[in-house]
Amino acid sequence: MFSSEEIQVFLDELDEKIEILNDGFLALEREGDNPETIQEIFRAAHTIKGSSGILGYDQMSALTHEMENLLTLLREGRVHSTPRMVDVLLEALDTLKLLRDKVIGGTDREIDTGPVMEKLREFCEQESAEVGDAGATGAGAAAGSEGAAGLVVTDAHWEVLREAVDQGYSAYRVRVDIDPGCQMKSVRAFLVFQTLEKAGVQVIQSEPPVEDLEQGNYGAGFELLVLSEEDADRLQGALSLIAEVSAVTVTPVAVLEEAGGDTITPAHTPGGTSTAAGPAPAARVEQFDSLNAHKKAIRTVRIDVQKLDSLMNLVGELVIERTRLERFADIMELKYRSEEMIDTLNEISSHLGQITSDLQEEIMMARMLPIAQVFNRFPRMVRDLAQKLGKEVNLVIEGRDTELDRNVIEIISDPLVHLIRNAVDHGLEMPEERLGFGKPRAGTLTLRAFHQENHIVIIVEDDGRGLDPDRLRARAREMQLLDEETLARLTDQDALNLIFQAGFSTAADVSDISGRGVGMDVVKSQIEQINGLVEMRSTPGQGTAVTIKLPLTLAIIRALMVELGNYVYAFPLANVVETMQIDPAEIRMIRDAEVVVVRGEVLPLVRLRRLFRQRETDPEGRLYVVIIGTGQDRVGVVVDRLVGEQEIVIKSLGDLLGRIPGISGATILGDGKVALIVDVRALLAETIGTRGRQGRVYAAG
Repeated sequence: MFSSEEIQVFLDELDEKIEILNDGFLALEREGDNPETIQEIFRAAHTIKGSSGILGYDQMSALTHEMENLLTLLREGRVHSTPRMVDVLLEALDTLKLLRDKVIGGTDREIDTGPVMEKLREFCEQESAEVGDAGATGAGAAAGSEGAAGLVVTDAHWEVLREAVDQGYSAYRVRVDIDPGCQMKSVRAFLVFQTLEKAGVQVIQSEPPVEDLEQGNYGAGFELLVLSEEDADRLQGALSLIAEVSAVTVTPVAVLEEAGGDTITPAHTPGGTSTAAGPAPAARVEQFDSLNAHKKAIRTVRIDVQKLDSLMNLVGELVIERTRLERFADIMELKYRSEEMIDTLNEISSHLGQITSDLQEEIMMARMLPIAQVFNRFPRMVRDLAQKLGKEVNLVIEGRDTELDRNVIEIISDPLVHLIRNAVDHGLEMPEERLGFGKPRAGTLTLRAFHQENHIVIIVEDDGRGLDPDRLRARAREMQLLDEETLARLTDQDALNLIFQAGFSTAADVSDISGRGVGMDVVKSQIEQINGLVEMRSTPGQGTAVTIKLPLTLAIIRALMVELGNYVYAFPLANVVETMQIDPAEIRMIRDAEVVVVRGEVLPLVRLRRLFRQRETDPEGRLYVVIIGTGQDRVGVVVDRLVGEQEIVIKSLGDLLGRIPGISGATILGDGKVALIVDVRALLAETIGTRGRQGRVYAAG
């Protein structure tokens, strides 16, 4: 049995190989039979086949074996890729993902691999029929592929080889043939392993797996990848003494450091390969496809995500203590200005603050993942959607290496799926329609990611038909979402933002792709839940662009701290538009609600004391107002006093308190007090929803 850690390593590697297969199959369709692409996907299929076979996932091994057979024919130029072949390979890949989900435990249903395996075989059989008299039958080709498979060396094996060679060990590939008449093959295999163990040899890999060797389930012989301090001749001599071992071949393998990366190649020893039966063959080059796939040195280790989360929590606590220490140092400095002890304390505080900041940055970087992890799933999705809708789409992806927190990556995946499906389904026109507009036959969908200050920006842009504000107003009227007065006052940008309202859809027909009006409001909601912003701009006939602005991390944010009586509250700085002071006389009333005119625009006002049911006091002098907003929505919040900006660690309120209206979390201040974090999104939704869109009304005269 294999441990959960070993299975997890297999699953991690499987995900990497599935991604390679996905990209490779799409490249085949796009670029044709590129030898490098075919070689890469062949190696990926071969590795999955070997690894899954070792762990006993027979369905997965059999399926990738059939894929490997077809890829072998492609690699040898005996067949050429076609759209139909790519469809079948992608279908096989989908089946492989289902088998992976079954391993994870995501599904209990039986996966029938038979139909897709039969389709893969049909391509091989067609090739066999074409070759005909040439004698290169499909079965022969398949058998050749199986024979060439041999040992499968994983990333972990490769690392072991490199480290062992660095420590003075030699790597050998050992082929042991057993007498065909042997009645106890399992015993002979046991004796081989026992002999190697006595000689201090470490067995890294075997083909077939050790479990099969122990049961005697192997053919004429088996192969081993071993590490030893002995030379090849000694190993060959020791193994050849075992009864009923008919032949032993020991081939040295060396890991060489070369410019541009580490590679593994066969050793060229004076005697060449050491063989017990017959004359020694000339030194031959051993090809380890799986090893060559990892030419770059792997200098990383896998860490459980929970450990990173725990580490991040500890850093958060450290940030809080740093703030407390800084506050304590300030107090002491005010009290004992000239004391030498105070200077030392300030020095320690400053140094500790710098170390904490560096540690916080390093931990945050460790949690960062390239956004390619999300982007890489979209080429296949766009391809399938375009095929289904009869459209032609060029997907352009920029900024794959842009990194952001893994928690953010998990959240943005679904919103991006919605945006891309909408763009392909509603945004881009049919090829003939585009030609009629003087556009290229194929539409262009661009997915772009880049850093901007402490945020990451993702843009989904198409060159399709765009959105017509008048049509959106008409649709809102038809759906009775707004009254005529409000509709007449909507700006074009306000009309575009109607698309984010729940249930709003311009699609005439509901399909299984989109059109139910449940997408864009979900997109906005999910983005804003992580303190992100989403904006849309569109030009009729030219296309639409949706811009998403996200924080780099969700654990620590910068906030504007304000006071309300004896309490301190925090506004996420990403949602703070500006702060200002107003005279109470400037406040006007519209529909029994307070507003103030700011640069010609009516801004709804909310008093934080009323919102949190604190006793109201008579204001003295001018009022402090924090203008918060998401998208085009703006609200002014009246507070007692502005404290300033501060980096805060977000703490959950926990299950005991549950969800409190208007509060999204809490943080601990430098003096040990707790400050509540204002739920800006809920506050905006409550204010805008209650008062309607009068905030968009421009003051007349």
